[in-house]
Amino acid sequence: MNLSKNALAGLTTSFALVPECIAFALVAHLNPLTGLYGAFFICTITAIFGGRPGMISGAAGSMAVVIVALVAQHGLQYFLATVVLSGIIMLLFGVLRLGKLVTMVPHPVMLGFVNGLAIVIAWSQLQHFKADGAWLHGSLLLWMCGLVALTMLIVYLLPRLTRALPPALVAIVGVGVLSATLGLPVRTLGDMAHIAGGLPVFALPELPMTMDTLRVVFPYALLMAVVGLLETLLTFNLTDEMTETRGLPNRECVALGVANVASGLFGGMGGCAMIGQTMINLSSGGRTRVSGAVSGIMILLFILFLSPLIERIPLAALVGVMFVVAQQTFAWSSLQVLGKVPRHDALLIVAVTAITVATDLAVAVLCGIVIAALSFAWRHAREIRADVTQAEGVKTYTPYGTLFFASIAHFNELFDPQADPQQVTLDCRHLRLADHSAVVAVASLSERYAKAGKTLQVLHLSRRCEALLQRSGVMATA
Repeated sequence: MNLSKNALAGLTTSFALVPECIAFALVAHLNPLTGLYGAFFICTITAIFGGRPGMISGAAGSMAVVIVALVAQHGLQYFLATVVLSGIIMLLFGVLRLGKLVTMVPHPVMLGFVNGLAIVIAWSQLQHFKADGAWLHGSLLLWMCGLVALTMLIVYLLPRLTRALPPALVAIVGVGVLSATLGLPVRTLGDMAHIAGGLPVFALPELPMTMDTLRVVFPYALLMAVVGLLETLLTFNLTDEMTETRGLPNRECVALGVANVASGLFGGMGGCAMIGQTMINLSSGGRTRVSGAVSGIMILLFILFLSPLIERIPLAALVGVMFVVAQQTFAWSSLQVLGKVPRHDALLIVAVTAITVATDLAVAVLCGIVIAALSFAWRHAREIRADVTQAEGVKTYTPYGTLFFASIAHFNELFDPQADPQQVTLDCRHLRLADHSAVVAVASLSERYAKAGKTLQVLHLSRRCEALLQRSGVMATA
């Protein structure tokens, strides 16, 4: 294990965590220290105890957006209770070993998720080109653009010269020193908020423990948990692919739950995996728990001791790094395959990307899964067919494919009870009955033949389907 390389990667990532967590806290109408405390607890605990070394978690914007209305209507204490409850839900999700559900997310949805978040990361940086709600102009805009370009140039070119230091760290420190030495008129991290503070203090949320409180808190907590788990597990999959290793998703869910509970009890925001900071960590060489732990601990050190230095970092340097992250996160290969993959997969990639940008991750992924499921059902519903033979007055249907709720109509079209002979056989050796709707369809088919005064004999059913059909009044012969 390269300890120094992982420690430097963690330090680099911590610089990128600070402005994001401050911005997300401000979005949620919270004190910036609430976001930084949350980043410390969530990043450190998931790094040490989680199931995916190298992945970075923190106070995430996707979860901050969820609780804006709660904070505005009910205040900080209800928010902290929501964070704790969402952590308990995440913890239970991991304990029940439901992390494997992420394997149900189709690859086109993953591509759309990655592309959408890359666009969101880049788009969110544009807020730093504003001051007091107005766009920068004149020399301030020129210096901002110039330093952003210089930062990106360093990040791109330094790896060609040396890989001894993370390029993002060199870029942030180098541009910071240059800005301070020349006294350039640029906005700094301190212009966003002052981050000096003390140690986080343990305190239970001060609110009545009643059903009325639960009715207020639970819907937000559930939504926060769903959003956090989705973003974490999808980033988990992406990290697995990039590092060519396999993590433990259920362990990650448990650690994330514990981290959110701790954050809420110590006055911090809720959080989950952050794809941008994870990309910075991985590209800087962070592969072990050390990088994540260092990143989290540095956040606390910034609050306690290093705020005067950290507040002097130019926002342009951090914006430049995040622009590079957005460019590297976007799956450019997906643009090349759009014309090569099936049309429904191409549309799915574009749809999930657009929904991620327009709404949020949870909605995009859920919509993507629903669209993929409907597309799958539609395609497989049309694939069912049957061979038909007739000998000695007995007509035999031998269907092929999967019989399920979407294919029943097409299945029924294969048969003609009025024109068929008195004896009809349904040979199910090549037919798979996938759900209860399929069983009902076979039972209904038998009833159609009975009403026509004819007999339908069903052969070669599985024992399970045979028992279900017999309960439905259909006699089956193995």
